[in-house]
Amino acid sequence: MGLVLIFINSCKDDLNDALIVIDQDQDSISYISVNIGTQEWMIYNLKVRRYQNVEKILTTTPASLILTAEHTPKYHWAYDGDERNVDIYGRLYTWYTVTDPRKLCPRGWHVPSDDEWTTLISLEAMGGEDVGGGKLKETGTTHWSEPNSGATNETGFTALPGGYRFHYGRFRDVGFSGFWWSSTESSDSTAYGWGMTSSSSRLSRFIFNKKDGLSVRCILGN
Repeated sequence: MGLVLIFINSCKDDLNDALIVIDQDQDSISYISVNIGTQEWMIYNLKVRRYQNVEKILTTTPASLILTAEHTPKYHWAYDGDERNVDIYGRLYTWYTVTDPRKLCPRGWHVPSDDEWTTLISLEAMGGEDVGGGKLKETGTTHWSEPNSGATNETGFTALPGGYRFHYGRFRDVGFSGFWWSSTESSDSTAYGWGMTSSSSRLSRFIFNKKDGLSVRCILGN
């Protein structure tokens, strides 16, 4: 058991050789990655319900449970509490889950820091924050709502609109927005995340409450 890495050749022009990551210990889930500049990113939102050491990550009952009274909640959710959303959009996690020492990403991978997100959008080929989101977004309106502005997915990142969960229990904007945690905090109660919406081609940096639920993309490296 453990992490299995398989290299395959991709027929897509906008992808380099793909890396399939089979996470056997956590949940036996397969992910595919893509090289963008000097970085290797998974092209799916994380779906795991266990840490690297296979201990379970908790969830809430009901899914809309208010978290304001909890100090460092460590939870995951399917969007709206509906497991049918996980296959496409992955799961939503609190920042405390993301930074737990038991580690969320499979072995050999980690949750990107704010600096690593900044490196991604700073690549010359990305063209800056105003248009870089479009180069990361999945094209079309199968998963993104209209108009999915500027979406070309020329990087192969295939960003998906998994929405988010406010810490007071409300799920919002699946299909319209995608937000991903960084591992970098901005204050005792907040941390940085990055995201985009259907109505813009921009990739933007945001500050979220650490108890909010966001998507996670893993990047190669310990």
